[in-house]
Amino acid sequence: MAENTPAQGGKRTTVDPAHPFDGCASVVQLLYSQSKASHWGVSLSCFTAVLEKSVKKLLTSSSVTREKLEEFLGALHLEDLALATACAQGCEAAWEHFVATYRSYLRSAAAAILRCNSSSAEACELADSLFSELYGLGQQKGPERSLFRYFHGRSSLKTWLRAVLAQRHIDSIRAGRRFEELAEDDAPDGTKRAPSGPQIQIADPHRRRYMDLFTRALSLALERLDAQEKERLRLYYAEEKTLAEIGRLFGEHESSVSRHIERVRRALRESVEDFLRRGIFSANGSATQPGLSEAEISLCFEYCAENSPVDLDRLLPRPNSPGSASRKSPA
Repeated sequence: MAENTPAQGGKRTTVDPAHPFDGCASVVQLLYSQSKASHWGVSLSCFTAVLEKSVKKLLTSSSVTREKLEEFLGALHLEDLALATACAQGCEAAWEHFVATYRSYLRSAAAAILRCNSSSAEACELADSLFSELYGLGQQKGPERSLFRYFHGRSSLKTWLRAVLAQRHIDSIRAGRRFEELAEDDAPDGTKRAPSGPQIQIADPHRRRYMDLFTRALSLALERLDAQEKERLRLYYAEEKTLAEIGRLFGEHESSVSRHIERVRRALRESVEDFLRRGIFSANGSATQPGLSEAEISLCFEYCAENSPVDLDRLLPRPNSPGSASRKSPA
């Protein structure tokens, strides 16, 4: 999976939504190469069209700068996007790779949603039911039928797949409830019966717990950083400074700033994973939270990468003053 690398600073020119990649041929070519899309037989023109779909939502905002566009593109999960594109196009090699790589993950995710064992019939049925939709089975197989057409690379493929699984589970519960309510709608005396049971709100009851554990682990990992490393992260992620602006503050070239941030980001992720894997301990050395499985660790990252940003205002405050507004998480 392609790593999220800070985009290089550049001239602040506004992007034309109708032609977002004008003047960006070299950037698109680089992204195409990084995605390894050619390995699956995805052409440059096809991949460019997929990238345009990915940035469509971004371009609904007014006055998107070229720098912001390149930063957005650099944060896409490019290899995941290339694989999904190839699968949607019916590439058998890509499909076989997808099944071999993600079948066990889908079953683990289904087990977490259903709160059962990943080898159970229920988990396998929920996970495997997704494959026909992903493959695009129906009256006509192809990109227009495949569920992969809704994947745009803004999250990892694992995050997206789990969200789809959760939604399918909710849909099946609601469908069953509608059937029950239809069958039991009328009492023998002709009066209407009230619907039974609460409405489904979330698929995973452990979601908040995983998010809290991630935040605790990230806080502990940040404590290990020196002051300059924290300040670079604060400026880039919390204040959304450009690499060039941070470079001027530190007396460094923007490429050096980019390397520093990427190195610290990788180290942070490894540290957070280590905390979650080993368990989080209190000051006296006793375990306050047992270690998590690899599947649970993946869920921690996925939930915090979706719609619940980490509070960087608290984790990365300004030196001797309150921090700025929360943005995106470096881990």
